[in-house]
Amino acid sequence: MSHTDKSELFRSLHTPARPLALANAWDVATARVVEAAGAPAVATTSAGVAWSLGAPDGDRVSRDLVLGVLARIAAAVSVPVTADIEGGYGRNPAEVAETVARVIEAGVVGVNIEDGTRPPRALAERIEAAREAARTAGAGLFVNARVDTYLLGLGDPATRLRDTLARARTYVGAGADGVFVPGVTDPRVIEELAAGLTVPLNVMAGPGAPPVAALGALGVARVSLGPGVAQAAHAVVRRAALGLYGAGGYDGVRQSLEYPDLNGLFTSSG
Repeated sequence: MSHTDKSELFRSLHTPARPLALANAWDVATARVVEAAGAPAVATTSAGVAWSLGAPDGDRVSRDLVLGVLARIAAAVSVPVTADIEGGYGRNPAEVAETVARVIEAGVVGVNIEDGTRPPRALAERIEAAREAARTAGAGLFVNARVDTYLLGLGDPATRLRDTLARARTYVGAGADGVFVPGVTDPRVIEELAAGLTVPLNVMAGPGAPPVAALGALGVARVSLGPGVAQAAHAVVRRAALGLYGAGGYDGVRQSLEYPDLNGLFTSSG
């Protein structure tokens, strides 16, 4: 499937009628496992990628190292890949444009780019740069603008919904194809966010959140697990290690993928 075909397919998957559910991966192995489980697309988690490379999350990892991971993932799976590129791995819009151009070269068809504590105009300029980089490359790119008002608890809680929608509309005006609002869990707020947007809404979910279909009924078009899968995987490592070095037991690895099943995800790819 060509980059254009994957891009068009990925865009079409964003619908509240059947929300795009993404179990975020951080390397080739997790991407292949997710794909084999039936994922129509693979999304990366910036936190998981950073941790796997020995760096903390939050624009603290080498862009070149991340791009290497993205290229390997995109080459290893047949479904579309979308990448979390944090703030764009650049000090200014021009450097973000370079990041996006290289992400497209790696075979990726979508990016998440976040505002964090930046003023809205700063992210809007980065989105404009990303959009221009995609146009220059002649490639389709789904730009998902992440609004961190709820995740970081920014601003006055009484006006947070209004402020979030204002930021989101600024990003859509700059060329964002979707809006990602992690940290919001109230169904009423989610429904108002979806109703207030003209582009697909993405939320981050986990234990205690409504099921994917219920989120779709609220208007959500995309549901991500974010760093949750990576956190759960590393919890298994810690449990196994504590069991081994504590009581000398092996219960930490009792529930695991069978070796032939996991190994077969790679040997079958040639």
